[in-house]
Amino acid sequence: MVCRTMSAQRREEKERRRRRKHLIQGLLVGSAAIGLPALFNAFVSRRARRLAPVSWGSGSRYAWRHGEIVFQRLGEGAPVVLLHAFGPGHSAAEWRQVAEHLAARRQVLVPDLLGWGLSDKPRLAYDDELYVSLITDFLRDVVGSRAVLVGAGLSAAYAVQVAADVPELVRALGLVVPFGIARGADEPDLKDAVVHRLLRLPVVGTSALNAFTSRSGIANYLRREVFASQQLVDDALIDEHYRLSHQPGAHAALAAYLSGYLNHGVRDVLARVEVPAWLAWGRHASSPAIETADLWLRRLPRAELEVFERCGALPHAESPAELSRKLERFLDDLGE
Repeated sequence: MVCRTMSAQRREEKERRRRRKHLIQGLLVGSAAIGLPALFNAFVSRRARRLAPVSWGSGSRYAWRHGEIVFQRLGEGAPVVLLHAFGPGHSAAEWRQVAEHLAARRQVLVPDLLGWGLSDKPRLAYDDELYVSLITDFLRDVVGSRAVLVGAGLSAAYAVQVAADVPELVRALGLVVPFGIARGADEPDLKDAVVHRLLRLPVVGTSALNAFTSRSGIANYLRREVFASQQLVDDALIDEHYRLSHQPGAHAALAAYLSGYLNHGVRDVLARVEVPAWLAWGRHASSPAIETADLWLRRLPRAELEVFERCGALPHAESPAELSRKLERFLDDLGE
């Protein structure tokens, strides 16, 4: 068990070094000349088409203090809030099919978090505390009653923090391939700080992020880090992530995520979580790998674990029907 955990942690560190190397290479290319990258960036900005209107849920808006939050509301009844993962082009859309299934018996709210999707993308310092505050305020101001809070990836770590800090707002937790222990737990080091500062530069940083979020770059990211089924990574999905990655202001939150500024460790926080928890993991998730589920189960003795055999890091997007059924069973067990 210890060996598997250590192996998973080594893979996480290797993946972190690989991503940092990729970004640094993009920065070097971007700084090789100023005129050419500037023209390239202008071309990319013009090429990214306007997003199509959202065709699911009831589009609503929450005027948060740092910007307007767009969210989808479906169904009626006990509230369930679904939080999307982070990465190039991520948004509430990854939860669409699960939300539509759950809405038959419950009220479901699915926000685009600040800096992502259709929500505002202000030029500010994005960090983990910003999102913990946003989720807390969303539960208090929009939901208005105890909700089941389900987060994917790094959003799961924020959900844990909210459940520990304001338990009166959270009825239960759903953690889908969660970050916060093996991955996404370390604070950014000096190298991360340098990369983050360079990524925020108008020409050089923009060039590096444009290269990282090119169609080929996004296709590689989705196939390597997200989906186990390569058939799901079709032109439509790549195009959706591409357009979302190139919306005005989208690079600020992405740069913070890639350089570790959104990391949030919850190893010590889990001891304060008293609500029931449900863990969902894709068998083929590479980062964090399935082996790290043991670290969560040790600290959440009341948690249930469901493993989705044919899925990667987003089982709710890759196998939504199966995940919906199993999440529904957990919600039914909670009672009224």
